[in-house]
Amino acid sequence: MKRLLALVCLSSLVVAALVAPGVGAAKPVLKVGTSADFPPFEFQDEKTGEYLGFDLDLIRAIGDAIGMDTQIVNTGWDGLIPGLMTGNYDCIASAMTITDERLKAVSFSDPYFSAGQVVVTMAKDTKIKSVSDLEGKSISVQIGTTGDLVASDIKGVTVKRFNLAPDAIQELRNGASHACIIDLAVASQIAREYKDIKYGAPFTMEYYGIAINRSNTGLLKKINRGLAMVKASGKYDEIYDKWFAGN
Repeated sequence: MKRLLALVCLSSLVVAALVAPGVGAAKPVLKVGTSADFPPFEFQDEKTGEYLGFDLDLIRAIGDAIGMDTQIVNTGWDGLIPGLMTGNYDCIASAMTITDERLKAVSFSDPYFSAGQVVVTMAKDTKIKSVSDLEGKSISVQIGTTGDLVASDIKGVTVKRFNLAPDAIQELRNGASHACIIDLAVASQIAREYKDIKYGAPFTMEYYGIAINRSNTGLLKKINRGLAMVKASGKYDEIYDKWFAGN
């Protein structure tokens, strides 16, 4: 009798598994490349080691919306696109501007953030008021960013390139460059910490997107669907307010 009951229970479990496949199964993993040195978009908490920021909260919310767990892979900025091409991760969420040049190598999701470049100077500087005042000056930038590209087009400048955005700002604060060109949101965040710098209005308009391998059209559709769901649910606004309220 005991054996019969055991067989009945086992049969019931098998039938349940067949009727409800996937119950209890692990979610697929979305591996996300990022350069965690660009607060408030992506950075690593010094105490916990956790990866934080607007972009990472957003991609995690998108992952939840499309039924995927997210795994963050921290990579140097200039290695992000090569790492995507070689399959080290599935997408890039790292305040990456959608440009024609990058579109030759990768696909981008629908835009998720409107950004612009600003000129950062020392607060006491009264001579540099716009991009036109930078001719012949020394400018610090994060290598490979839109700020780097913009600075390189200014007549007679010396461009000082750094792997990390905070290092580019520090070069300015050390008196080793006349100005720094960087994204508005990042400049705003850093200026809240360092009161000896200031920045002007954006002089470019650009948009961030999530980069995906061009061959992975299925994932592109999923991420765009997830982004739309996050926006429609109000979660996007919640994440935005968390990182930018008061800026």
